[in-house]
Amino acid sequence: MNKSELIDQIAARADLSKTAAGKALDAAIAAVKEALQQDDSVTLVGFGTFLVGERQARTGRNPRTGTSINIQGAKVPKFRPGKALKDAVN
Repeated sequence: MNKSELIDQIAARADLSKTAAGKALDAAIAAVKEALQQDDSVTLVGFGTFLVGERQARTGRNPRTGTSINIQGAKVPKFRPGKALKDAVN
């Protein structure tokens, strides 16, 4: 399912126009993104939790030359599914 198909589903289930559903989805995504930028987590009970994880700096290898390279640490977005979502999938 892509974004336009998701907007169609939201509009049908919430009895909204596609424009309003698109704006609501964009606002929700922006709110999650803003919270993650501030190192906060977003918990949607029954669905899951969006959070920021830390990836440690490490040493890697250039596959072409075989030389060692340093890979910097980074913050990465993560999603931890909730129990209800796991149960719905299984």
